[in-house]
Amino acid sequence: MTTKFNRKMKFITIKSKMRRVTLTILLLMVVSITIAQISETEKNALLELYHQTNGKEWSVNWNLNEMPSKWHGIHVKDNKVIEINLFRNNLKGAIPESIGKLNNLVHLNLAFNSLTGLLPKDIVNLENLKVLKIEMNRIKGAIPQSIGKMKNLEEFTAFNNFLSGPIPHSFGSLRNLKILNLSSNNLKGFIPESLGSLENLEVLGLFENSLEGAIPNTIGKLSNLNELVLANNQLGGAIPAEIGQLASLKILQIQNNKFDSFQNLENVNTRGLLAFDSDEEKFNTNFKNLKTGAPTRMADTKFEDDDNDK
Repeated sequence: MTTKFNRKMKFITIKSKMRRVTLTILLLMVVSITIAQISETEKNALLELYHQTNGKEWSVNWNLNEMPSKWHGIHVKDNKVIEINLFRNNLKGAIPESIGKLNNLVHLNLAFNSLTGLLPKDIVNLENLKVLKIEMNRIKGAIPQSIGKMKNLEEFTAFNNFLSGPIPHSFGSLRNLKILNLSSNNLKGFIPESLGSLENLEVLGLFENSLEGAIPNTIGKLSNLNELVLANNQLGGAIPAEIGQLASLKILQIQNNKFDSFQNLENVNTRGLLAFDSDEEKFNTNFKNLKTGAPTRMADTKFEDDDNDK
């Protein structure tokens, strides 16, 4: 009787252990699947980016047999692609329109590559994007007029490309924007008055384009602006008096333009400036004397990138 009972208990114990092992394996499989999965739409968009930009020749390429979360520069959270950082990774070719299907992206850094072609019009569908960095490439064509749809954008750096056409007025809708650097492109037309609505803007770089007309008076509303670099354009008219309202300004560079009056530069508090350049020698000399003879400098937009180690 005791032997039968012991056998039965042993069988129950083994069965119980097997059930626990099975449950553990199933749980691990569920966790693995949960971690591994992103939507087919997002995966296909990543694959198209890889193939259209010569992924096999990237400095660090992807093992397409691995999960996308393990691919270089890809950050997945809650089964969604939230970051692509392929900074200086030898990308060549055009950014595919399907980039606009990665609508969970928060951070997109494709800077310092050899990208060509147009900026995809569907990139404006990335309405969760906070950082867009495409500087130091060979991207051409116009900035999409509907870029104002990207309401969460805080940084847009596109210097040293071949972008052309006007600066879209819809930039004025990007109320969270802190950094806008479009320097060293082929942009034409006027500086939009709507930029005066960007109350959080800290950096405005439009150096070395073909912009014309006057600096808009609305520039004076940018109370948080630290850097204003407008040098090497075709800007004209008088420097607006409102430029004196920029209390946070540290860098002001407006040289090599066609201004006909610099009188309102007297309103600028040069004591707070770290760099100042204009075509009016009187103000340049005063600034140099104020800084005990230290020379002014041109703000270098050609190789700046604070994000290169991410």
